[in-house]
Amino acid sequence: MIKKCLFPAAGYGTRFLPATKAMPKEMLPILTKPLIQYGVEEAVEAGIHNMAIITGRGKRAIEDHFDISYELEHQIKGSSKEPLLTEIRNLITKCTFSYTRQIEMKGLGDAILKGGILIGQEPFAVVLADDLCINQEGEGVLDQMVKLYEKYKCSIVAIMEVPEDKTYKYGVIDGKEIEEGVYMVSNMVEKPEPKDAPTNLAIIGRYILTPDIFEVIQKTKPGKNGELQITDALMNLAQKGMVLAYKFQGQRFDCGSVEGYVEATNYLYNIEGGDK
Repeated sequence: MIKKCLFPAAGYGTRFLPATKAMPKEMLPILTKPLIQYGVEEAVEAGIHNMAIITGRGKRAIEDHFDISYELEHQIKGSSKEPLLTEIRNLITKCTFSYTRQIEMKGLGDAILKGGILIGQEPFAVVLADDLCINQEGEGVLDQMVKLYEKYKCSIVAIMEVPEDKTYKYGVIDGKEIEEGVYMVSNMVEKPEPKDAPTNLAIIGRYILTPDIFEVIQKTKPGKNGELQITDALMNLAQKGMVLAYKFQGQRFDCGSVEGYVEATNYLYNIEGGDK
């Protein structure tokens, strides 16, 4: 039922300067794969094969990555290096990739609104590539959320517990638990100070959104930092219908920070071994 996944990838990645001065942060590698490829693989695992990517200036490397490199493939054809391209070749074969640009950085809500031209009037997933999610015990996070959508047919945000003194970094939800790990959202606050946070349940970069979100974003006023916040739009949607928050199974690494990036690299290195 969820056929498209939106990847907002227009941000500057300033926390990784100067590395991201000329390279998209979504192309930063964890071992031998860029962050955005992990996100696309997670979407494919969830049965999604249409990838819609919001880019900006200096992001051409993303488009090139999900395309055939004839010169490179010719050079390594028949060599021991050729199998290293197997995974990305499979993605290029299985998926379609479409792109549009976010000209100005006006927040995640604005980026999702720009994606409307690629999504149309159907439910869709959203993956923030610098939130790397791994579940070694079973289904990927997006796969878990797609199955939940099939049951409830409403917008869903992924959440995790964070230290109470870190709520200022996240959108935070409050709500009633309707089944284990699933909350009906009654309140959402964007980056509250710890004293103002309703809970320590923080939203991370995985969403399932219904198409009415586009109209809601258009009617939502700019919030913190003058940006269109998806948290504010979802709160408006929750007041009219139902928005769920899901405490997912697995681990999330904030690869938009140097600390989280190193943590994710070490984690995957220990899982996959030193042959990468």
